[in-house]
Amino acid sequence: MSQQDRQPRVVVRRADRPGDLGWVVMAHGEVYDQQFGWDTDFEALVARIVADYATDHDPSREAAWIAEVDGARVGCVFCVADGEPGVAKLRILLVTPTARGLGAGTRLVETCVAFARAAGYRQVTLWTNDVLVSARRIYEAVGFVRSDEERHHSFGHDLVGQKLDARPAAAASGQLRGWG
Repeated sequence: MSQQDRQPRVVVRRADRPGDLGWVVMAHGEVYDQQFGWDTDFEALVARIVADYATDHDPSREAAWIAEVDGARVGCVFCVADGEPGVAKLRILLVTPTARGLGAGTRLVETCVAFARAAGYRQVTLWTNDVLVSARRIYEAVGFVRSDEERHHSFGHDLVGQKLDARPAAAASGQLRGWG
């Protein structure tokens, strides 16, 4: 089999190497600017999420992962505690355009959900925007359901924010992949 015929292999690992957290911020800023024209307010939001994680996370309850293809970073996701007991937040999922269609997004989300379950969370929640159609498809395929939406102006655009939850009932019945 030639190098060209080989299917790229996605590896998901902890985001614990020098440069990982900086890459998360940079990649979000660049990809969302190129794909959606979002301004630096979005990159600043991601930087705050990453900084909060880097300076004050409990490794037994919070984690971050990087997806790689052939040793190059192509995606990420974070699992952090929500303000509500027993609830985790899935944050800042990203797969770069060059790696889309390889299953990296699904692997990242499933890894995050499996970690949340093992850490004892009863629910995982996330916030996204309606224009992020591919990400929402991944979330819904894994078992998240939309619980709320609201129009807002952010990142230089009029958007519709959406809250999705992996409900405890779905988790208990085994409907949520990786959680039963």
